[in-house]
Amino acid sequence: MSPSTPTRPALLVLTLALGVTTLSLLQSLVVPVLGPIGEQLGVSPAAAGWVLTANLLAAAVLTPVLGRLGDTRGERPVVLGILVAVALGTLLAIVTQSLPLLLVARVLQGSSYGLFPLSISVLRRELPPERLSVAMSVVSSTLGVGGVVGLVAAGLLTGDGGDYRRPFWIGLGVTLVSLVLAAVLLPRRPATATGRVDWAGAVVLGVGLVLLLLPVSQGNTWGWTSPLTLGCAAGALVVLTGWVLLQRRRAQPLVRPGLLTDPRMLVPNLAGLMTGVGLFVSFLVVMQYVQTPPAAAGYGFGASVLEAAVVYLLPGGVVGILLAPVAGTVVDRLGALPTLLAGSAAGLAGFVLLAVARSEPWQVITAGLLSQVWVTVVYAALPTLVVQAVRRSETGVANAVNSIARAVGQAAGSTLTVALLGAGLDPATGLPRASAFTGVALLGAGAAAAVALVSVAGMVQARRRGPGEPDDLADVERATACAGEWSPVSGIR
Repeated sequence: MSPSTPTRPALLVLTLALGVTTLSLLQSLVVPVLGPIGEQLGVSPAAAGWVLTANLLAAAVLTPVLGRLGDTRGERPVVLGILVAVALGTLLAIVTQSLPLLLVARVLQGSSYGLFPLSISVLRRELPPERLSVAMSVVSSTLGVGGVVGLVAAGLLTGDGGDYRRPFWIGLGVTLVSLVLAAVLLPRRPATATGRVDWAGAVVLGVGLVLLLLPVSQGNTWGWTSPLTLGCAAGALVVLTGWVLLQRRRAQPLVRPGLLTDPRMLVPNLAGLMTGVGLFVSFLVVMQYVQTPPAAAGYGFGASVLEAAVVYLLPGGVVGILLAPVAGTVVDRLGALPTLLAGSAAGLAGFVLLAVARSEPWQVITAGLLSQVWVTVVYAALPTLVVQAVRRSETGVANAVNSIARAVGQAAGSTLTVALLGAGLDPATGLPRASAFTGVALLGAGAAAAVALVSVAGMVQARRRGPGEPDDLADVERATACAGEWSPVSGIR
């Protein structure tokens, strides 16, 4: 396809939507099978939890790198490169019988997180304004569709004692179809910026995040006051501090350090971080709780992987798909901060319910629905908050920082959940005590309460500051809010 050849909008949207489906499909695919992964590879639940955490860590590090590459090399080659890496990673996940190699596969799959912001960048450039809002909403909705498909597929293909590798075949098939469509239909366009990628900054950020999360996941095994645990925590502090100093010295940093401490960005970044924590706390605690055999532990429902996915997680996914465009409309009419507060209230109610009343299936399903409402509504409000917080020229890079906060929150949520459940194991049964699930539910409630507090603080700050500056890009950013996701990550616009 020549640089001047246009692509039909419907085909372009289909291609990008299928690529984004790959992202959410591979993210959720492993959630129902973390237990079987641990059993079949002969590793502890804490070690198996890194199958999820490694993917999220890769997302936090690679998203700004891939966004920058999209600016300097063009979106098409970067999208194709991501899909090739994801296909290779998924194939490796299918054939390997080693946890370290499975973690490598999940890191390669984590590059898929770059597909969404790059897709939005392509849509903004290729589509006329009157079609942009609908196109962005369609592409964004596939995030929920892929998540639901991943949960159900894992349940269907693994069943009771089935091989955890089977669901990856679906991920490989979707990835290969996406790759072919992207190669044929994505237009070739010149790069929009020049410059270099801060590879050193990406490596240092990755090392710092691993050092931060490693002692959280291994603290029960190593001992919370052991030299190894304390050394990793101290190393994380040193490395992440060094990363900030490194970014300040770079002419073209991976992330501008000022945005990490800018008071205007604290509300959306803290909200994104805490909501990311709550998202994976909800997924993991529900999956493990409902699959626990009541005869052995005195709680749980003894559900199969399929029942856990379809009965307990699927309703929340469906609600998320239906609610996303509605939440965007609410943001547009009522404002981002009141919407953020309402969403966090739903999450707080859901986790409190899970903490105090989970003896009946309907109670757990309701708690999952409320937590999904929280995530959907908050993710719809965050792009608008970011746009309102920064200058027009900083919109892209500010959304990059916010997407990193979300990914780090998701990684922290998965790691903390596995660590808390591991700390509460009953030696007599080998299963977590009921109090461990209460503790994890309270962690989710605390994350939702933190979002509520920063929402209130943001409203107080907004009243003191007065009306913000009008934005000439209001229509585009309103479309982003309705889509319920973030904007392009690079900021070189």
